Amino acid sequence: MVNNITISTEKIWEILGTVTDPEVPVLTILDLGIVRDVVVTNDAVEVVITPTYTGCPAMDMISMNIRMALAEHRVNNVKITSVLSPAWTTDWMSEAGKQKLKTYGIAAPNKNFEIPEDGVECPLCNSINTRLISEFGSTACKALYQCNDCKEPFDYFKCH
Repeated sequence: MVNNITISTEKIWEILGTVTDPEVPVLTILDLGIVRDVVVTNDAVEVVITPTYTGCPAMDMISMNIRMALAEHRVNNVKITSVLSPAWTTDWMSEAGKQKLKTYGIAAPNKNFEIPEDGVECPLCNSINTRLISEFGSTACKALYQCNDCKEPFDYFKCH
């Protein structure tokens, strides 16, 4: 029981599944795999998160959004714990999240290369005839590419 209401760990995970990433709003924090643990005690809920990279500016907003989502369900005694070890990896992303990225126009991480010079699949036309424009895209966790076939620029979510 938290705040005089009975809430399960499963319900907390369900609520967290509605919290989106402020930088890529089609992804939830569960899609990203940054939620490491949920601990429900008699009087509080602790949510353990790992940033996609140290110093990620979105983490403060994500923490606030977690608090707000839980508050909507009358869970107000919330502790957000950020852990850096083990470091987040794109391996923690869900397959559904990677598909959401592609649909949104961002190439999903691909472990075939760390920062490939070329060959990243264009999320718009599926061509691999692409080229690296910049190792940094709209955010530090993305690289900027251009498709040589459809000529469109696109972000690639870098592997970590």
